[in-house]
Amino acid sequence: MNIALLQSLFDLPRTQKRILQVATDTLLLAGSFALAMFLRTESLDFMDDYKVWAALVAALPFTLILFVKLGFYRAIIRYMGFKALITIINGVVASAIALSVMTIWLDLPVPAAVPALYALLAMCTVGGIRFALRAIHQRTNRRDKTRVIIYGAGQSGRQTAHSLWQGTEHSPAAFVDDNPDLWGTQILGLRVWPPSELDRLIRSENAKVLLLAMPSASRAVRAQILKRLETLPIRVQTIPGMAELVTGKHRVAEISEVSVEDLLGRDPVPPVPELMARNIAGKSVLVTGAGGSIGSELCRQILRQRPRVLVLFDQSEYALFEIAEELEAARRAEGLNVRIAQVLGSVRDWARMEKLMCAHGVQTIYHAAAYKHVPMVEENPIEGLSNNLFGTLACAQAAIAAGVESFTLVSTDKAVRPTSVMGASKRLAELVCQAQPRGPGHTRFSMVRFGNVLGSSGSVIPLFRRQIAQGGPVTVTHREISRYFMTITEAAQLVIQASALAQGGDVFLLDMGEPVRIVELAERMIRLSGCVPVIEGEPGTRKAAEGADVVPIVFTRPRRGEKLFEELFIGNAQEPTAHPRILTATETAMDWQRLSPLLEALRMACAADDEATLRRLLTEAPIGYVPRRAGLPPAAATAEEPRPAPAAAEPVPPRAARQMFANGGVAGS
Repeated sequence: MNIALLQSLFDLPRTQKRILQVATDTLLLAGSFALAMFLRTESLDFMDDYKVWAALVAALPFTLILFVKLGFYRAIIRYMGFKALITIINGVVASAIALSVMTIWLDLPVPAAVPALYALLAMCTVGGIRFALRAIHQRTNRRDKTRVIIYGAGQSGRQTAHSLWQGTEHSPAAFVDDNPDLWGTQILGLRVWPPSELDRLIRSENAKVLLLAMPSASRAVRAQILKRLETLPIRVQTIPGMAELVTGKHRVAEISEVSVEDLLGRDPVPPVPELMARNIAGKSVLVTGAGGSIGSELCRQILRQRPRVLVLFDQSEYALFEIAEELEAARRAEGLNVRIAQVLGSVRDWARMEKLMCAHGVQTIYHAAAYKHVPMVEENPIEGLSNNLFGTLACAQAAIAAGVESFTLVSTDKAVRPTSVMGASKRLAELVCQAQPRGPGHTRFSMVRFGNVLGSSGSVIPLFRRQIAQGGPVTVTHREISRYFMTITEAAQLVIQASALAQGGDVFLLDMGEPVRIVELAERMIRLSGCVPVIEGEPGTRKAAEGADVVPIVFTRPRRGEKLFEELFIGNAQEPTAHPRILTATETAMDWQRLSPLLEALRMACAADDEATLRRLLTEAPIGYVPRRAGLPPAAATAEEPRPAPAAAEPVPPRAARQMFANGGVAGS
């Protein structure tokens, strides 16, 4: 059939297509009746007998009206399936019965076997022409579609195949499944193959994409499968996970790149409901830096625990507006009786923070406001330190004055033996929290330290994806650089649960799993995109990859303040807690008498905009800070470690505290 003619038929207005279908069915039904008569009588003499045609004339309108009532002409031919076939069978059988009834009632010269023959022939003609047109249309479109192998022949895989056929970009070529019972079977006309046949299948089917359709599989299982698929010359993509399908965020047919969570193979531990609710349910909760990546996820998790009041605090108007709108929509959708307050301001404004906490009766604080981008803070050390250190100090002292029950500092692994101003500022922020008074009647301070979170602002993953999509090069700062990774959702849940375990002055460490070498992560992402990673400067690598789509990896150099590897522990005294992925550490601290002069000197350096003095003070401070210049390894740490603090330290006198915050400023989040 002429392709242009076929396309013009499909492009006709709906009304014209329905009229054309009715006219065609009239001819096909008449032809089926005539052929049935010929097959039964083996003669064409019936053609001149009007009594024979009277039976068809009586049955034909009934059949067409029945097709209309059954919705047969509302079906779109290119998407016809099993339901349309059932409609054809029901309509044709009813037509044959009507033909038989009319023959008997009017005593017409139609043999008794003709209605049955007519029914069989009508099914073949009326149904056959439609399914033939559908097959031609699909075959025509398949030429321009990307051939896809679906890994997973379960329900999700079958739904995915249906969706791909109806789409305009992909065409399923075969199923692959780990279940031996399915090997060799046909599902939706596609054969199911074992994974061992993948290499041959990719070549024989000219497949360009392998689609992982196993949303219910654990991340550990998906990681094992992805590791086997890395070496194949095909782009690997996936459908959404079961959690996203259940919540309605995504549909089965939505194809996306393989998530880094799947590559890492780390399954999250379900949160403990009692720990999640302990410091939140029915209470007034404040989140600083609420518009940031960690702060916003904390807010989402907190809202589900039904606090009495959720106070969102941020210096960014846009970020605060975005998270507030999202939470308000979620609150209405879930029918939650939670008051959400939006507050713009600086965490360094001690008086404003105290007034805010008193006005809303804040009982729990999650302090996530911080400048956390290492190179950015290196370029702006005074602003970074002022915000991260003195913002924490202001919030801590305001919390004590307002009678807040629990204060949790969201810290970072970069605070351990810091090589950057950002890391040093966060270590000092930890010491500030540890130096606050402890015991009954006092605010309960704790710190939660963890590494990189996937999807946060400044994450390397989106950068790698953009670079791979552009054909490279993918830039890695150093061959040996490694990082810990965790999802934002898991990190936020663990922060909330860790704060519920706090006794006062606790340092909690999140179990981040094993560190990941960044160059290996880049290589895996490149391979799963269907390309071959080539490290620039290594002899023979480009020659070995000839004929393949190559994405080069270029080593730049570590940026100023950047460490090759991150650490979570300052000492070796780590103990387990009630949660399998939360550890607690007994670490040295500074009492207020030793810490106060250092803070005052740093404050004066910030007020004088004296960057050189600031860096000198950080180097001399007993926090293990050894600055790292761009491209050079850090020197050996020689700074004195702090001595243990007494059980209870003297709080900052209000007058001294107010003087310390007199320079003010804008808080980051």
